[in-house]
Amino acid sequence: MPIFIALLRGINVSGKNVIKMDTLRECFARLGFTSIRTYIQSGNVVFDNAHASVTGLRKTIEQAILSEFGFAVPIVLRTSKQVTEIVKGNPLLKRPTIDTSKLHITFLSDHPPRNAPALLRPLAGTTEQLYIIGKEIYLYCPAGYGNTKLSNAAIEKKLSVVATTRNWKTVNTLLDIAQCKNARPSGNRA
Repeated sequence: MPIFIALLRGINVSGKNVIKMDTLRECFARLGFTSIRTYIQSGNVVFDNAHASVTGLRKTIEQAILSEFGFAVPIVLRTSKQVTEIVKGNPLLKRPTIDTSKLHITFLSDHPPRNAPALLRPLAGTTEQLYIIGKEIYLYCPAGYGNTKLSNAAIEKKLSVVATTRNWKTVNTLLDIAQCKNARPSGNRA
């Protein structure tokens, strides 16, 4: 059965769009998904579902959240197989001086325009690095993600796609959760 990773954009930030993870898991269960696990409060859900396309699942989840919680939450959805390839394909890991605690991946809802690098490079600081491969942007922010102009909102404005960013540790943890079929649902992970 395919394993999916849903990345919710903009929940539990500064007291806005609050969704408790146990309530979110219950929402996903009502949609018929199985083996539902969450990781931290920023809206990361790993689940199994046998009978839907990525596009159909995304729309179903977005509608369920709007209906249940009363606000729209954009979702970026990837299969565990896709995330495996995303992690393996990280071009920044080839550099020995990369501090992985400053490494992030921005997941896009759709393929960006061909001129995306030219649109985003002016936002990058002098020490920041970015690579766009497929529907992902690999970011290295040595001064910290909180100090970059390459925020989700800025990327969305420049590229006209939904963007949500996760740090390298979170991406790898989500992949570990997805690959561990016997993982206990995460009441204790958030």
